[in-house]
Amino acid sequence: MDRRQIVQRHNPELNKWDPLSPFSVGNGEFAFSADITGLQSFPDQYEVPLGTQSNWGWHYTGGRNRFTDQDVEYQMFETHGRLVGYPMKPGSTAEAYHWLRMNPHRLQLGRVSFRFLLESGEVAEAADVTPISQQLDLWSGVLTSSYAIQGVPVHVTTACHPSIDAMAVRVESGLIAQGRLQVFMRFPAPDMTNTGWAKAVFPDWENDDRHRTELREGSGSEALLVRTMDEDKYEVRWAWSAGSLMRTGAHEFTLLPPSEQVKLIEFSVTFAPESAHTAPSFEETMAASKLHWEQFWLGGAAIDFSGSSDPRAYELERRVVLSQFLCAMHSGGSLPPQETGLMYNSWFGKSHLEMHWWHGAHFPLWGREHILLKSMDWYSRILPVARELAQSQGYEGARWPKMVDFEGKPCPSPVAPGLIWQQPHPMTLAELCYKAQPTRELLERFRDIVYESADFMVSYAHWDEAKQVFDLGPPLIPAQECHSLAGSKNPPYELEYWKYGLEIAIRWAELLQEKPDAKWVQVARMMAAPPQAEGVYLAHELCPDTFTAKNHDHPSMLGALGVLPGTMIDREVMLNTLLKVKEVWKWGSAWGWDFPMCAMTAARLGEPDLAVDFLLMDAAKNTYLTNGHNYQRPGLSAYLPGNGGLLTAVAMMAAGWEGGSNLNNPGFPQDGSWNVKWDGLKPWL
Repeated sequence: MDRRQIVQRHNPELNKWDPLSPFSVGNGEFAFSADITGLQSFPDQYEVPLGTQSNWGWHYTGGRNRFTDQDVEYQMFETHGRLVGYPMKPGSTAEAYHWLRMNPHRLQLGRVSFRFLLESGEVAEAADVTPISQQLDLWSGVLTSSYAIQGVPVHVTTACHPSIDAMAVRVESGLIAQGRLQVFMRFPAPDMTNTGWAKAVFPDWENDDRHRTELREGSGSEALLVRTMDEDKYEVRWAWSAGSLMRTGAHEFTLLPPSEQVKLIEFSVTFAPESAHTAPSFEETMAASKLHWEQFWLGGAAIDFSGSSDPRAYELERRVVLSQFLCAMHSGGSLPPQETGLMYNSWFGKSHLEMHWWHGAHFPLWGREHILLKSMDWYSRILPVARELAQSQGYEGARWPKMVDFEGKPCPSPVAPGLIWQQPHPMTLAELCYKAQPTRELLERFRDIVYESADFMVSYAHWDEAKQVFDLGPPLIPAQECHSLAGSKNPPYELEYWKYGLEIAIRWAELLQEKPDAKWVQVARMMAAPPQAEGVYLAHELCPDTFTAKNHDHPSMLGALGVLPGTMIDREVMLNTLLKVKEVWKWGSAWGWDFPMCAMTAARLGEPDLAVDFLLMDAAKNTYLTNGHNYQRPGLSAYLPGNGGLLTAVAMMAAGWEGGSNLNNPGFPQDGSWNVKWDGLKPWL
């Protein structure tokens, strides 16, 4: 296959303003999102913030220890003869509750923009930027933007360094010599301005007294800016080839064009938590970016749908190519990502650990397990936090929280404390990495994560003496979050996942030539059967109205066969469930990863036509924008779990799954309408 041709035929392009699809350059730890000028010159044209974000840039309003988890009210829930507390509601501690949800929050590190002057001397507006031609070259990771201001052409090249959190720009235009093109950097106040749960939180350009911006070093071609917000700091080093720097506001600096007849300026901006010593040149950044992304595309798996006659094939290939690029840039760093990646803040920039699987499970399948391994080591670092959470609730082992900051600390939430399906995720992700790199070193690297996850799982499961089975909950909230904490019991996906996760722990012990814990074996063998009624699986045991009153949000019972091998699942009942879901589910309420989840279930059930139909269903939350991001709704136009889920489902549909059929591309129709060629994919679990 000609990998370069496959990739570049899907280079995203714009010839007009698109308020939902800013393009980004980034490296997994840092990303810069640009408008059609190649910088962030007209942010008001977009429905979401144009972000400059990193995995290290965080802020605590008022300081790190303003509140702790001891300052919030816990609601007590009956748990098989004892009470366990969960911080679900603000109660009488609203200030602490909301502060802990919002802090720490990920920073918008700064806005880098052009200021264009018209011949009259007035500042140009977005309507003055015409005509527009912008392209993101996926093979090199480089963004090029061409347009004109009052007929004077402007050509901009924007790139991100792959190993330094720096962006570099070259701008060529006659406007420079005319003194009509300036570059300015502006810094917003650090506090969150919205307490909503998933609304796009735009930067606060007021409240100048809430932060400081100091020009610490300055010369004719370079400056160091030091940012201070409460107890938090970071540094910005700006280097340029021509021009002079002037402070133009309390938190704004402007690079003025040189007086001589210069028509080209290059500059780079490095962001760092401290000691921003390096300012790589534009040429260095361009060369590094080109090498990095070429190695990325040549080093992993590839898939080609061009021989297919199904008219949907080109769009699926576009989504697959762009999702690989976006997931590497936004979900491929050292932290489990937030759901919008490094685009802008959702849920205050925090990670949702139940989504880490959807962000990252595809990497090993596509031959890029080294990317997932970067965030897997984070679990080892936060293991003490997970142990403390389990112990505080009277359980053994390590309980992985749901909505967390960069140190793994959970926060109060009306939903997050009750979820459990993130618990086996680190085990499964470790298993995927081991299958890709089957070494003893990797087993030992994640041994504690796997073992202590299993210890919590057997401690959490409750023995039902009458039925002679282990139950899950109450209290719990299933992956389908519309159920109550106190009224949910034995959701099928969680039951199957508990068994699967414990079997991973047992297998790892045997591979390490250690004796598996007898409780792991007992609970894995005696989990309660996934509940069903009238020939279909229910959301959980206490939900007879699954397909009438609760037919919205995630149809997560389907994950028990598809995402998982389904060793406790009746295939006929699951097929009936899948068809029922397709018929009655309120798809406007579903989320981006639900569509690939359904496709995986259909594929494992031998229904490839249905798998493709689910994967490409015409639904608002299954929309993939020009920039490749999975759109969900106003304010949430970037949803990386959808992109990652798509890549996992496509890998499974092409390469199959362990114990599956020997068909080529078993998840795609076998009638000749899909001619799928691929190289380097690994089978699913």
